[in-house]
Parts: sequence; structure tokens; C-alpha cells
Amino acid sequence: MVDLSARADRLDAYLAETDLEAVWFARPNGFAWLTGDANDGIVGPGCGADGGGGVGVDLAAGDAAATVSDCGVAAVGYDGTFRALVPSNEADRFREEVLPDRIAVETFPWHASSLAEAIADRSPTPAATDAPLGRDGFEVLDASRLRQPLSEEDCERYRELGREAAAAVETVCRQLESGDPEYEVAAAIEISLASRGVSTPVVCVGGGDRARRYASPTPSDAELGEYAIVSVTAERGGLYASLSRTVTFDAPEWLEERHRAAARIEATALAATRAAIRGDLTGETGGGDLAGEAGDAGERAEARATSGEVFEAVREAYDAVGFADRWSDHHRGGAAGFAAREWIARPGGDRPVTAPMGYAWNPTVVGARSEDTYLLASDRSEVLTKTGQWPTVEVDPVDVPALDGLSVDAFERHTPIVL
Repeated sequence: MVDLSARADRLDAYLAETDLEAVWFARPNGFAWLTGDANDGIVGPGCGADGGGGVGVDLAAGDAAATVSDCGVAAVGYDGTFRALVPSNEADRFREEVLPDRIAVETFPWHASSLAEAIADRSPTPAATDAPLGRDGFEVLDASRLRQPLSEEDCERYRELGREAAAAVETVCRQLESGDPEYEVAAAIEISLASRGVSTPVVCVGGGDRARRYASPTPSDAELGEYAIVSVTAERGGLYASLSRTVTFDAPEWLEERHRAAARIEATALAATRAAIRGDLTGETGGGDLAGEAGDAGERAEARATSGEVFEAVREAYDAVGFADRWSDHHRGGAAGFAAREWIARPGGDRPVTAPMGYAWNPTVVGARSEDTYLLASDRSEVLTKTGQWPTVEVDPVDVPALDGLSVDAFERHTPIVL
């Protein structure tokens, strides 16, 4: 369960800092951050003025890009106490199965009001919401910053999700055959994850031909062929874990070299992230250790190193391994937690690098991909998406200018398997 006392401390600090009276979470990841469960439903009044809404969240866009279509059917608010606004047709289920006892439930007629109207009618102002309401007295909150860093309880749930996501994906991958259609592989992965109570917002399957041409191949009817890359983002309780696995049948000669290059770029991103957390990139610390100090309200170190500084190390790594312009083929990952990516590293990015926090870097090198979700802190790194049943190697970061003079560790990376 979510530690609501720790969440309340963080929200109290936010309200005091901003001079707001209340804050509301209607997007699925914000709702889950406070409740540990989802705010979807069969009949959803949504945030829109006409009651429209859904949960079609752009996993890479970040909270600043939220729209009314990103809302669920219910919202949780905090103004010194927690309360949830739930449409009348969903009230019993939310009381009995979704919401912690500490969160009071208030209902509104599903046929008469939108969620936005319910919030506007019942909230003190000024207030903030994690999706735009289009109402006076309400500003849009970048909830991602409130969700960082992770608490100790978040980290433990994240470990469980990572293990189960990896087990589900690897179980399917070990049974693949060259003639399998990509969409059948995707369906098997979704079933394997669902059997563990895990949803699959993203599943990409690329056989040898399409994996060379596309960084994120959505499943098609093409057969796997020489090899396959399976990339998954798994979600449970609002937390997201991403991983990729490569399976070979008759691998092209270049695959091993390119996969090694992708793994070294990923190791460089991880090393730069840890350096940013320790303050080695800028001289300012970004967080604490995995015992949870940085995750507790009132003890969060102000992060100075930025996502843009880590990105520069990634770009330099692409140069060093001989693929100088390929960094721009696709985003290369970033912080993870209550979103598939809380932020994505970009040139000049200014998002703070915090800890303890999930980080999922996903470099591709023309038909090869290396990706796992790590839990990083100043004192250690931990692979979350690992079972111990898939082969790994220790991979050294690339010697790049961003890491000059720093002591960096090797990172355990998953390798392709031969079937």
C-alpha cells in the first residue's frame, strides 16, 4: 500500500511553497501515485466539458503535455486531507476495491457532471490539477516533479514489478521460433504479463528485417526471421518498468558488435546518471541512497545536475562507438517511475536528476537494442528487470569527455540468446 503520510508531507510542502489551497490528480499515474491503483472505469465522465475523456496517455510526453483526454473517471485531491471524487456509478467499486480507507469518497452524478465540473464545484481555490480543467482558479501541475524521488515503499514495489515483468517476457522469448509472426509474440507477452497482474501499455516486436529499419517496431504479421527484439513497458500499481530482450535464430554477423555498442552506450548513460546523482558532473548532489532518505519529504536534496548533462554523455558515447549521428533516430530514455519515462533526455534538457529513482535507458544501434530499468542511488545501482535466468555480461562505459576523471563501474547487461 501507498504510505499516505509521506505523500501528505510532500504535498503540504508543495502547497506551502505555491500558496495554493488544494491539488488534484486525475491522470492515471498521478492517481496511482496516491492510491496504488487505477482510476479507469466503464462509463467515464472524464475531464472534458462534454464528459469526454480516457486514459490515452502519451508515455513519452511528460506531465507538462497533459490534456483532458488523459484523465481517468475519478480524481484524488488534497487540501490538508485526502478525498476522492468518483462518479456515482463507480462509487462502490472505488470504496471497496481501489481507495485506501484514509481517502474519503465523494460522489457526483455520472450523467450530470464531468469530472472537471465536479472538481471545480468542490475544490477550494486557488488550486492545481495534473490535467487542464479550463476553469478559473486552477493551474496545471507538473506532477512528475512531485513523484520524484521514489520512496522506500515505492522502491520495494518497483523491485517486485521488475522481477515479474522480466520473468513474463523471458518466459515467452525462450519459446520463440523463427517463423512466429510478430503479433502472435506480442499477444503471448501480454497474456504472460496479465497472468501476473501486470498491464502492457507498450509492446514492440521486431523481427530481423523490421528491427533493422525501425527503432520501435509495433507488431506486424511479419515473421521473426533471423532474430527478434522484444521491447516491453509493463505497469502495475502506477509504476512502469521497461526492458528489451534479443533472441537469435540465424543471427547476422554484425549483430553481436552492434548489440555490444548499444550496451556500452547504455552503460555510459547509467554511469553519467550515477555521477549526476553523486554530484560529480556539477558538484551538487541529486539525492540519497536506496534506504530511502531522498524519498522522504523534508529530506530531499535539491538536484543540480540535469537531464541535458546526462544526454551529452550519451551523445558522446554514440560518437565514440562509431555511430555518431544515430542518437537522433529515437529517444534514448531517461527517468522512470510513475510514468514510462518521467522525463526523456534531450539536448539542453533541464530536468533534475534525482535519487532514489528508476532509470530506463534504451539506446539502439541500427538493428540492436539494449534496455533495462535500473534503480539508481548515490551508493549503488540495481537492475530491476532481472530474473538471473538470462545471460549477462559486465559492460564498461565508453570513455567519454563527460566522464573524464571520474571513477565509473561496469554494469551488468543482458545479452542476446541463441535458440
